[in-house]
Amino acid sequence: MGHDVVLGCDDLDEAIELFTSGLGLRLDMITPADDPRLAVLSGHGRRIRLERRGDRPVVMPDVPEIELTRAAADDVGGVGRAGMRYRDLLPSRRGGRFIASHITIPGAGPVPDYVHHHDVRLQFIYCLRGWVRVVYEDQGPPFLLGAGDCVLQPPGIRHRVLESSAGLEVLEVTGPAEHPTHVDHDLALPTSSVDRDRLFGQQRFVRHRAGGAAWVPWRAVGFEACETGIGGATSGVVDVRTVRTLTAGASTPAMRHDGELLFWFIVAGSGTVRVDGRADVVLGRDDAVALPAGVDLALVGWSEDLRLVEVAVA
Repeated sequence: MGHDVVLGCDDLDEAIELFTSGLGLRLDMITPADDPRLAVLSGHGRRIRLERRGDRPVVMPDVPEIELTRAAADDVGGVGRAGMRYRDLLPSRRGGRFIASHITIPGAGPVPDYVHHHDVRLQFIYCLRGWVRVVYEDQGPPFLLGAGDCVLQPPGIRHRVLESSAGLEVLEVTGPAEHPTHVDHDLALPTSSVDRDRLFGQQRFVRHRAGGAAWVPWRAVGFEACETGIGGATSGVVDVRTVRTLTAGASTPAMRHDGELLFWFIVAGSGTVRVDGRADVVLGRDDAVALPAGVDLALVGWSEDLRLVEVAVA
């Protein structure tokens, strides 16, 4: 097809619309998902590389030991891929290794998505509120992801977001932070075959349903956890679980992790995180925190309505 034609644009979405709807090209790749700056399109024997003007090279900020992001009523997030809004939960990107986003879709109805896949090491979606209908390669017909449900999207699996309720909110954690999204123009979903044990990049697709799932004791008396099965499907690369309290004022003894990432997102409730040698951190609904490895930390005085999503990467 020859060399890419590189074009600058002020509004990437507007330029993509012009080249696809107006000139009959097709979108092949876009990146990054939370704030698209680059798109590749093809057609009529040419490849067009659209680059948003005015973007400076991305410089990752220093990785803080404790990275805290607070919920704010006026923080609706930036517009990302397929019109979804992305609130950044890890501004440092942990040195480029991870991105965590609180994604919302304000209006109900169809989502302007397409069959696509990602070049990732790991990626999962946890539904916080509302519902979304999705479909995945070799996983059967479309299904609803509701509050407390989650999916592991293994590397390269084709999928598509079809429609959502009004006010859908999901948590998405992905590594690495910068990764391309490739459009698959040839595969139709759902696929005619179903192979739920298929491996994609040595990982297996997981669909965890919160309704009827078992709760087991967590790390301390007064807490329970609901496992998602993601740990087993990734051979221990990442564990994802929901944690809840059984009594008001629940606290844990000191504990620690030695992995690459420990990330907590507060779905409901409030309380304090105490990290050895640092000031206490008070957390509430929709706050998120990434915690340092190799130090003692504890949950102190948590409310009885706590729902916490824990992500632990080995």
